[in-house]
Amino acid sequence: MDLYEYQAKELFAKHGVNTQAGIVVTDSAAAGKAAAELNATVVVKAQVKTGGRGKAGGVKLATSAAEAQEKAEAILGLDIKGHIVHKVLVTPAADIESEYYVSFLLDRSNRTFLAMASVEGGMEIEEVAVTKPEALAKVHIDPLIGVTAEVAATIVDAAKFPADVRDGIIEMLQKLWDVFVKEDATLVEVNPLVKTPAGDVMALDGKVTLDDNADFRHPDHAALVDLAAENGLELRAKEKGLNYVKLDGSVGIIGNGAGLVMSTLDVVAYAGENFGGVRPANFLDIGGGASAQVMADGLEIVLGDPDVKSVFVNVFGGITACDAVANGIVQAIAMLTQRGEQVSKPIVCRLDGNNAAAGRAILAEANLAVIRVAETMDDAAAAVAELASK
Repeated sequence: MDLYEYQAKELFAKHGVNTQAGIVVTDSAAAGKAAAELNATVVVKAQVKTGGRGKAGGVKLATSAAEAQEKAEAILGLDIKGHIVHKVLVTPAADIESEYYVSFLLDRSNRTFLAMASVEGGMEIEEVAVTKPEALAKVHIDPLIGVTAEVAATIVDAAKFPADVRDGIIEMLQKLWDVFVKEDATLVEVNPLVKTPAGDVMALDGKVTLDDNADFRHPDHAALVDLAAENGLELRAKEKGLNYVKLDGSVGIIGNGAGLVMSTLDVVAYAGENFGGVRPANFLDIGGGASAQVMADGLEIVLGDPDVKSVFVNVFGGITACDAVANGIVQAIAMLTQRGEQVSKPIVCRLDGNNAAAGRAILAEANLAVIRVAETMDDAAAAVAELASK
């Protein structure tokens, strides 16, 4: 789960990171009141879960309450890389002498944690990495040791931070690591980390990504979910314990096993090139036990997407036999029909593996108008793409 800047700063403050308080508002009049309350020159910052806000006009300075209201009016509703701004953060403008960059992240390719730091903060770090890779220090972190004062000093020296901020940044890194570990984050990033004219080191911005797999350890993280911004289908799927991700195509995908589902996405996209560029509408892994209830929940989610024109159920029978899966599909359609949810979109089923022939026979005997059975994955992908194109 990605957090908004103001949420990241709240976590920072919780762990003793020197950061900046502000007021979050959802309308321009409230932004004016917030500026008046802060009684200072303020910065009005778009709250979206993406970078590049400044370049897109999502960060503006205001010297009065009236100007803050005007700037907020211009920012609210702005589209920043596909993210619509629904709220802004109003903070006092900070005096900045220097800008830096620091982060901790999960380095999946090397199966470890990674610290990155640069004296060239305030700009997109991807640009620094490409144009001046020598300016971005990368230090792997031993999870059994963590970020002690000695490790933090290694990071600071690798990035060649000035001597006058060395001690402050060493302390800051230890506290940011505390956020990273204790909140079960996969990313903690500060850009810019600033030095003020008074010599203080402050996290002026913040980006945090939390590991959803650790939610059971953090019941308080539920309050950080922005329900208004979440995809409704993804929320419903999560409530049902389904692994679902909404995509932008028109072929609904249901499979058992993440690897099989990923392969199905590729095969459908490839087949769709012959039918005007038809693409998958979602990722949905129902897991190994495709019971009638699980299948019904999966079909309900996928069929509830108005973008879906056809559905591909791709199951490889292993521990769960294909005849049990087929019975689950038939019962699922019956359950949805009984609930008044008429199933009218075509569903192409490909069953392979344990008791595949028996499973296909069950679907044939059910004689459901919406069900079509395909022998191979390629045949099913071509059929479902053609149906979606029509």
